Amino acid sequence: MPNTTRTEIPAEVNNHYDRNLLERAVALFVHTMWAQVRDIPRKAGSSTIKFRRYGNLSAATTPLSEGVTPSGSQLSVTDITATALQYGDFVTVSDVLQYESVDPVLMEASDILGDQTGDTLDQLTRDILAAGTNVYYGGTATSRVTVASGDNITTTLIDKVVRLLKNNKARKITRMVNPDTGYATTPLNACYIGIVHPNVSYTLKNLTGFEKVEKYANKTDVMPGEIGSYGEVRFVETTNAKVFSAAGASSIDVYATLIFGSNAYGISRISGEAMKNIIKPLGSAGTADPLEQRATSGWKATFVAKILNNDWLVRFETAVAS
Repeated sequence: MPNTTRTEIPAEVNNHYDRNLLERAVALFVHTMWAQVRDIPRKAGSSTIKFRRYGNLSAATTPLSEGVTPSGSQLSVTDITATALQYGDFVTVSDVLQYESVDPVLMEASDILGDQTGDTLDQLTRDILAAGTNVYYGGTATSRVTVASGDNITTTLIDKVVRLLKNNKARKITRMVNPDTGYATTPLNACYIGIVHPNVSYTLKNLTGFEKVEKYANKTDVMPGEIGSYGEVRFVETTNAKVFSAAGASSIDVYATLIFGSNAYGISRISGEAMKNIIKPLGSAGTADPLEQRATSGWKATFVAKILNNDWLVRFETAVAS
C-alpha cells in the first residue's frame, strides 16, 4: 500500500519556504453538465437503471370513412439500461509527516482527491460519448486512420452536423447541470453544445462566422469554458476533450469534437452514494495500525453514463493546425 511520508514530501526548510501551496493544473470538467440526471434509489434491489423512451406515432393523414372505426395505432417503447458502478481512491499520510509538516497535508489531500473525482467522472462520461455512432471526418478523410495533416475543423463540417441533428429532430439544449452543485440546473438560451479541445479551438476561433464569447451581446448565461459560437452551436473548451493518440495517418493525433442536443445522454448514481469523502484519522484502524502511524483520506462514488439517443449526438474527428 503506497504511503505518503517524508520521502514524498520532503522537509520544507530549504532556503526560504513559501507556505502558499502552488495551484495544481487541472482540466475543466464539463462532460456531465448537459446530461439527463436520473438517480437510482437506495435499497432498490439493483444498481441498474432503465431509461425509457416512447416512440412517435406516424401522422394520421388518411381521412376517416363515415361510420367506420379506424384500425388505431400501437404505442412502442425503447428501453436503455445502465448499471452504476463504484469508483474511488485514497492516499495514506504518515504521523511523522503530519506532526512535522507546516502544510495542511490532509486538507490539501482532500482537495486533490476532489479534483481526481471530477476528472474520473468527466473522463468516464467523455469516453461513453466519444463512442457514439454518428461521426464525420475532417477534409477528405473517410475513417480515423485516414485523418491526415490539414484535415481540420471547418464551417462546412459544423453545418453538416447541425443539419443531421435537425433532421434527426434533436431539440436544442435549454439547461445545464450546475457545476457548483452537480445536480441543480441552470437555464440556457436554446442551442446545440460543442465540446472542443484547445488544439482544435485554435482553428475554430479563426473560422469565418465564429463569434468569440467576449463579443456576445448577452453574457448572462455564459457557460464554464465557453469560447464562442458558430451558428446554432455554442462551443466549450476543455483539455479533457477526447484525443485518439497516434490514430491518424502517419500516426498523427486525431481530435474528437462532440456536438449534441437535449437528452442525448444521461448519467445516474445511487442516491446518497453519488460521492463521499472519507477520512480515517490516526488510530482509527485499531490493531491494523497499532502504533497510530497512518491516516487516510479518500473518496468513493457510484456512477454511470449512457448515450440515450445516438441520433442526437455527433462526433467529428479532425487533425489540428500546426
